[in-house]
Amino acid sequence: MNASEHGFNPAFNMASIKQAINEAVERVRMPAPTRLRDLIRQIRAARTAAEERTVVNKECAYIRSTFREEDSVWRCRNIAKLLYIHMLGYPAHFGQLECLKLIASPRFTDKRIGYLGAMLLLDERQDVHLLITNCLKNDLNSSTQFVIGLALCTLGAIASPEMARDLAAEVERLMKSPNAYIRKKAALCAFRIIRRVPELMEMFLPATRSLLTEKNHGVLITGVTLITEMCENSIDTLNHFKKECGHREIVPNLVRILKNLILAGYSPEHDVSGVSDPFLQVKILRLLRILGRNDVDASEAMNDILAQVATNTETSKNVGNTILYETVLSIMDIKSESGLRVLAVNILGRFLLNNDKNIRYVALNTLLKTVYVDTSAVQRHRSTILECLKDPDVSIRRRAMELSFALVNSNNIRTMMKELLLFLERADPEFKAQCSSNIVMSAERFAPNKRWHLETLFKVLVAAGNYVRDDVVACTIQLISEAQAQQGYAVCALWRALERDTADKQPLAQVATWCIGEYGDLLLYGPPSEDVEAPVNLTEDEVIDVYQRLLWSPQNTVVTKQYTLLSLTKLSTRFQQGNEKIRQIIDTFGSNLHIELQQRGVEFSQLFRKYEHLRTALLERMPPMETAKPQANGIIGLVNGESEIEEDKTSILEQLPVAAPSDSSALLDLLGSSDLDTEVPTAVVNNTPVTAAPVINNNDLLDLLGGLDLSSPVSAPPSFPQVQPTPQIFSPTNTSNFLVDGLLNSSPVQNEIPSLVAFDKLGLKIVFKLERPSETPDLLVINMLAQNVSSTQLTEFLFQAAVPKTFQLQMLSPSGTVIPPSGQVTQVMKVTNINKASLRMRLRISYTGESGPVLEQTEVNNFPPLAWQ
Repeated sequence: MNASEHGFNPAFNMASIKQAINEAVERVRMPAPTRLRDLIRQIRAARTAAEERTVVNKECAYIRSTFREEDSVWRCRNIAKLLYIHMLGYPAHFGQLECLKLIASPRFTDKRIGYLGAMLLLDERQDVHLLITNCLKNDLNSSTQFVIGLALCTLGAIASPEMARDLAAEVERLMKSPNAYIRKKAALCAFRIIRRVPELMEMFLPATRSLLTEKNHGVLITGVTLITEMCENSIDTLNHFKKECGHREIVPNLVRILKNLILAGYSPEHDVSGVSDPFLQVKILRLLRILGRNDVDASEAMNDILAQVATNTETSKNVGNTILYETVLSIMDIKSESGLRVLAVNILGRFLLNNDKNIRYVALNTLLKTVYVDTSAVQRHRSTILECLKDPDVSIRRRAMELSFALVNSNNIRTMMKELLLFLERADPEFKAQCSSNIVMSAERFAPNKRWHLETLFKVLVAAGNYVRDDVVACTIQLISEAQAQQGYAVCALWRALERDTADKQPLAQVATWCIGEYGDLLLYGPPSEDVEAPVNLTEDEVIDVYQRLLWSPQNTVVTKQYTLLSLTKLSTRFQQGNEKIRQIIDTFGSNLHIELQQRGVEFSQLFRKYEHLRTALLERMPPMETAKPQANGIIGLVNGESEIEEDKTSILEQLPVAAPSDSSALLDLLGSSDLDTEVPTAVVNNTPVTAAPVINNNDLLDLLGGLDLSSPVSAPPSFPQVQPTPQIFSPTNTSNFLVDGLLNSSPVQNEIPSLVAFDKLGLKIVFKLERPSETPDLLVINMLAQNVSSTQLTEFLFQAAVPKTFQLQMLSPSGTVIPPSGQVTQVMKVTNINKASLRMRLRISYTGESGPVLEQTEVNNFPPLAWQ
């Protein structure tokens, strides 16, 4: 028997021996390059960045020279060093072709470094990326499983759409391989390809049927991952697994696997901290959640196993907590039984007692998503949630605050508000705006009586200071005006607050001055209230001195001084004496540097001279500010969708001082879209303290809707009224008698116009309710109603609008930024159209839903003609 019969090829082996001898000679001739560990040691020894750059540049220069000399002996070592240099952030793209040479090498060690370099250095935008396709195809047909594994990993990491389409058939073939290692790698590669090119999903569907019957845990977990990705990204594929395969097959199969994992004894191969293969359990729970969503039969089939997992999982280790968390998410997402939901909420309640702050945060975040599904179950853990308000971690405090407001109802309003007001007093500034607004809205919905409601609003104004939103000021004023029995208490309580320093409490000063201006006679001459702790004993001069301090204080804002100046003018008819001192103070503002205050000073001075006979009638006490719909509790807006939008929501704001027009140049980038760069956007930022609703003057901005007249003059809305002896009808182009109108005329009658749906997509529906005041024909009031018709909560909701420059747009603050399931958020917009042109409006809506941040843009151009007739 000769050597050839044993498979020995003398010629082949002689050539190999000669090649090895030549390589050895080359190694002797050429000095060996620096080893990777020596390079790492040198770089770490560098004391400065300059020294590090010197070492790296020197080594890169050497590597370049070896590449030019086609040195194949040390190519593998040089690429390994180049990859480390790349990881440090230095350019290493010049090694791309050398990686391809290593991939083409027959040696496995060279291929391993070559493929690693390809995953790190190759970019699909470069032509080099196309050259690797043929190498991958050759290695996918290799007889060595580890070479196939390298090719599959690389394909999954760097596959471009074209490469994925070329090699998808090879991957699908390898998913049916008898080798479990190759099947696992092929399933993972298919998962990456589907993410890159979703239309290739159909090709892999037949191969996935056998993946759930695998006994190998590695293949099983990759198969579950692949099916989950398919179901999440395609409704048709989800229905395929539910119907064509039948949920009687896939769901019971998953339930059986999960049950075996729970009841299986100790298995050292899959055990992690005493739990059998927690990674596979989590993947199966997630897939069950997707299959059981909105499916009663599938949900019923998995109820028992979810209960077993929830009760039998070890909770002393983080591994068990991970499985319990996924179980809770599955229970809350499917059509589960009520008892199972209570069990899930109790698990989250135990999480709140955990020492690990990450687990507490996860529990709060999950409870916030589930509180609208089973509120009574979450209420049992209210005390624990309130304790989280004192947690040192800012993220936990934020989630606890949001969850606490979701738990407020008519039964616990007093207890919850007491705790939340304490939290507001010691909260960081970043919490005060949102917390104060939520307290006001909760009090508006569930206040047991007017007195308690007023006390709560006053505490909010004191505790939140300048972080109070401007709509809270309007809400408090409206409540005081309609609660006639509490006006004596309100004016006394606000006077005590006004006596103290209010530099950091501008909204409080605005409410107090308005109230004292209206009911100053009750403060000095009214009967003492029985429930007031200490009666106020004042003189007119003392009140005027406090007003003088407020007006001359440089720390008070212009808007606060506008409130104060108007209030002081009204006090001239409330007080029995002191009119001369009041007149002198008002006269000093006739030469004020600020144009708004100067205008008011001049106008109010005329009421003491030329129009003295009109002063008493003009400054009479305002009638109660009742909303158009008595069932709605105030003007702030609506929480959880239980109230209707108020028709006269802005009646108070129309009578209060308005801030000067905003600088329009700062608004150009709000919509953040290239096709809207010149449009007139309006945005409401809810966490920034503001004192008045911004008015946007479109005349200074470019027209963004295109094809519109840029030369038409648009008059800015008046900042404050002028006084004329004869009443006239107010319009945006006539500012002669706004004061007379605001003080004498009754609220304008609203002409209702048919509503229109401006946006309806992804569970969010936005409806415009249009109203046109009869006495201001150029004004259109748009009540925006954003309704959440989905089953998930929408957070960080932001509504922005833009109109052509021939219009004037004013947006008031929204009622909130969180829309719970079946809930709603409202916002009022005022559009002035002098030229009677057809209104076009662009909208930008952003929010965070279950799938992450969502940004939508649309245009509304179907406003009914009745809006401008």
